[in-house]
Amino acid sequence: MKSTASADRKRSRANLAGEIIGLRVWIADSDCKDLLGIEGKVVDETRNTFLVRTRTGVKRVSKAACKFVFPVDGIVAEGKDLVARPEDRTKKLCARR
Repeated sequence: MKSTASADRKRSRANLAGEIIGLRVWIADSDCKDLLGIEGKVVDETRNTFLVRTRTGVKRVSKAACKFVFPVDGIVAEGKDLVARPEDRTKKLCARR
């Protein structure tokens, strides 16, 4: 069982190390209760935020304050693990073992 969980974590890291713009996302948990349940498509990314296009408009979402679910890949990610410039995220996520 442990090896399966480890393989899933590695696969999740590899998926998140790539491009996130264009992926569907859902905010599963957040320090800011106004962000809870937001779902949409990531349209832009900075070091600390995602811009998510929802049915009601574009929302700026703090990475560090949220837990994200990317339903297409079934990935759940803590935002604090994603805080990095998009071009540096690959190095950051692949360096952790």
